[in-house]
Amino acid sequence: MLEGVEYLNKEFFWLFLLLPLAILWYVLKFKRQTAELKMSSVKGFKIGGSILPKIKPILFVFRLLALSFLIIALARPRTSDETTKTKTTKGIDIVMAIDVSASMLAKDLLPNRLEALKKVASEFIQGRPNDRIGLVEYAGESYTKTPITSDKAIVLRSLRDIKYNTIIEGGTAIGMGLATAVNRIKDSKAKSKVIILLTDGVNNSGFIDPKIASELAVEYGIKVYTIGLGTNGMALSPYSINRDRSFQYKRVQVEIDEDLLNEIADVTGGRYFRATNNKKLKEIYDEINKLEKTEIEEIKYTTYDEKYRPLVLIALGLMVLEAILRFTVFRSFI
Repeated sequence: MLEGVEYLNKEFFWLFLLLPLAILWYVLKFKRQTAELKMSSVKGFKIGGSILPKIKPILFVFRLLALSFLIIALARPRTSDETTKTKTTKGIDIVMAIDVSASMLAKDLLPNRLEALKKVASEFIQGRPNDRIGLVEYAGESYTKTPITSDKAIVLRSLRDIKYNTIIEGGTAIGMGLATAVNRIKDSKAKSKVIILLTDGVNNSGFIDPKIASELAVEYGIKVYTIGLGTNGMALSPYSINRDRSFQYKRVQVEIDEDLLNEIADVTGGRYFRATNNKKLKEIYDEINKLEKTEIEEIKYTTYDEKYRPLVLIALGLMVLEAILRFTVFRSFI
């Protein structure tokens, strides 16, 4: 019954210290509250055994209880019920431009670069419930895999479907991948527009200069985070395809145009990251997740339910009952 009850004026509980003094006063004065008549002999009187004098102290008990309830009422007990209303401002629109060239099958990340990226990117997408996300694939050319959407199920399904294929022209067209991502997000009305551009190579294909694509991003107020994916040194990478469409692997030098990726990030107000292993890749996406946050306004409403009124009514009831008994049943003994 008292669960969740708070007392606004707890200092009134000190009044309970007066109750023991009242009890002591009553005990000392009890004999004087009943009139006494001394007689030499009670012979000739009919002696009756009335119970009323014995239960008369109940009047004092009622008064103590009434005072106790009044003290608790003065302490102002109440319960509170807190409700929260969350208001989310306009979210962030994010396009992830993913390199799907053959080199993304290199095994310096486990099980390979592309699968490691898909796992980390999936967790990133699931952690952005208030934002819209789109996907762009690029190798020697680029195309939109998924337009920006708030339907995370569609984005996650499209991400799972990304794999190396021979349909897209070979090579690494960083400029085209960035330009396609810019084209997808440039008309967005979101308060923040972000592109996450990932590659494991150098710009060696396509007809759009990456610097021109980055200038377009600046013009439309788009921030670009760039990620270079690959270990330092040599990596086990595919170099030819067998007749059964399987790859032959050999150790090749990892070449990432970090100067270009740094420049794209700096010009657009983003940051460049280098992911040399699975752990580092996850840390990079966690860092981007912290840098790009959707503002959420949380409004709390508290409803208070005052509990002193029933206590006051009980105290008044006890006082009325005491008065009625005092002037009726116990009148002859007062």
